[in-house]
Amino acid sequence: MPFITLEGVDGCGKTTQAALIADALEAAGYDVLRLREPGGVAISEKIRAILLDPANGEMGDVCELLLYEAARAQLVHQVIKPALAEGKTVICDRFYDSTTAYQAFADGLDRDLVSQANKLAVDGCYPDLTLVFDLPVEAAQRRRSSRDTEDRLELKGLEFQQRVAEGFRAVAASEVGRVRLIDAAGPVDGVFRGVVGELAAAGLDVPEAAVAAALAACQGSCWS
Repeated sequence: MPFITLEGVDGCGKTTQAALIADALEAAGYDVLRLREPGGVAISEKIRAILLDPANGEMGDVCELLLYEAARAQLVHQVIKPALAEGKTVICDRFYDSTTAYQAFADGLDRDLVSQANKLAVDGCYPDLTLVFDLPVEAAQRRRSSRDTEDRLELKGLEFQQRVAEGFRAVAASEVGRVRLIDAAGPVDGVFRGVVGELAAAGLDVPEAAVAAALAACQGSCWS
């Protein structure tokens, strides 16, 4: 069964879309496991807290890279690989493409080094489909403005987020067989219907009734 990852700059709406995808696939009869990165298991969630804490502003780029890879390696080992072996459809909010965009493109770490670190952490576990939600960073910032606080990476500013966005577009251009670029500027239902089209192209049948049920469940809690 497929392993689907969702990517994009902070505030692009991918977390909302991850919930919609999970709800729709479950309504269509799929056995779905929804995860997030960094996190998903106790060890990885503890690493997440360190990575996102604004108090850790002095964290070096290599330290940051290794912490992300450690959290990922544990999630793959403990949850993702076993779930896929059981025939579940796994949906993960961020995966190694985020490390490429953030640590290689935005922070400027050597891309070959980051690629090797990613390879080590995923242990042969690669997504079947990756959806990159493309949104101007100014629009993403406006969406994030409703939050009470910003994490350590969000506080790096618009220029950093712009480099992240460029990184994701480069990833999408380099792996067209796996990665799909989704225009995330529209309303949530329109973006989701574009996502459903990509799921169908990947062999996942999502009936209209399942799409409608997922959107109905999202009412009042989704961005517009």
